[in-house]
Amino acid sequence: MILSMDEIINAICLHMAERKRIRPQDVQVELFWDEDTGYSAEVVAEGRNQYLVESNMIEAIMRYLQSEYDIRAYREQITLDLDEEITAQIDVEVQQTY
Repeated sequence: MILSMDEIINAICLHMAERKRIRPQDVQVELFWDEDTGYSAEVVAEGRNQYLVESNMIEAIMRYLQSEYDIRAYREQITLDLDEEITAQIDVEVQQTY
């Protein structure tokens, strides 16, 4: 499963909104990749800037997968990737219930 850059941004918006008890639409996110620091995100909420490192981004993605897709993914199963945009590769087998 692959999450697009927009879904990663949504995941971070929902995660930060829940933590700060504000509306997701009041959170702005910009994703970055740098050769020295790797993946990061700048979050603007309530007029304050906050920077998230890759592990914080993966935590938000884990929560998003659980709430939006009912998929329990572990940190080791999520890999951020950069092609034309930043995406998240999720290595989980989706189990169907019968």
